[in-house]
Amino acid sequence: MRESARRALVVAAAAAATALLAPGSAFAWGDDHGEGAGSGGSANGGASGNTLTARAGQSSIAIKQSGGESSKAPTGSLASVDPTWKPPACWYEPVATPEQLKGAVDRLKQNPNKDLVAVTPTLSWGEELMVDYYEKGKSQDARDKSYKNYNLGRNGMFWRGVINKELKDDVAAWDCERLLFWQDAGTVPDDPNAPTPKTLAAYAYNRIRVPDTEIELKPEGRSTLNLPTWVWLDKGVFQEVRVRAELPNTNLWAETTAKPVALHLEPGTDDAETYPASGDCKINDDGSIGTPYSKGDADKDPPCGISYLHATDGKPYQLKASVTWRISWEGTGGAKGDLPDGTFETTQDMTVQEIQAVNR
Repeated sequence: MRESARRALVVAAAAAATALLAPGSAFAWGDDHGEGAGSGGSANGGASGNTLTARAGQSSIAIKQSGGESSKAPTGSLASVDPTWKPPACWYEPVATPEQLKGAVDRLKQNPNKDLVAVTPTLSWGEELMVDYYEKGKSQDARDKSYKNYNLGRNGMFWRGVINKELKDDVAAWDCERLLFWQDAGTVPDDPNAPTPKTLAAYAYNRIRVPDTEIELKPEGRSTLNLPTWVWLDKGVFQEVRVRAELPNTNLWAETTAKPVALHLEPGTDDAETYPASGDCKINDDGSIGTPYSKGDADKDPPCGISYLHATDGKPYQLKASVTWRISWEGTGGAKGDLPDGTFETTQDMTVQEIQAVNR
């Protein structure tokens, strides 16, 4: 087990008698803002929205997507071409002002048998431990100085770990079990799991939504044996998609950009040829893919297309079309970099007839 998780479990064992005997929900500050909302709060311990819920550990990162407006098609998420890549399993975020923390403990005093305060993503404390640690200054974590009266009057916030819900079963998710701790305003924790622009960029990656791959075909949905089916996408159908991630109460932000770079075709049968042979149709300089079919092109090989060598027999082939999106990011302080390419795939039926001549 990782060292940070081990320390947290030692504290948890000491706290169990108080924390676990008090049934009910855990205090958390704010909602899950992962889909574009911002965080809010007031000096008396209340925050806007669903203030004190049991959803401790969820992120307050605000997400906003732009780009790709020309496509009205449904959207989906990207799959990384690198099966080993994954975003951070956990990180730390500011969650409460001194006034908000005091307000939460005051509510504990009024409801000692009902509510708990989340001090890590997985551990919650009752009134006695909260008062000892954050009001009276009886520290239980050597990494943090003792707190007196919730640090009222100081400029900063208390931070707590957040677990990436998509990686909640990853062992690395235990690395952010540090007890709710203080951080001065304008600074980030001196901790390996402190948030960075790259953290936000990776978080944004999994929230990119791209348009469905609706390719143009000639002939449409019905191919002719041994004659090529032309495939293309008009320019402007696929545009760059940008997702901006901002962490409230910090100056941290990142914008992750997905740029379409190629279309890959899989005919749905081994009895077929693709154009080009790799099945990878490059995006042209004007943003289009392939070339639209024109009369007189029947005897030409398309720059992007398929030729089926065996007719279907009642059951259509499943033509798969996937667009590759190149991912880059930039963020606070001029930070920038690349992330693994992503793909988005759709499937459509293709019926192949044996007629040797067709009016195109």
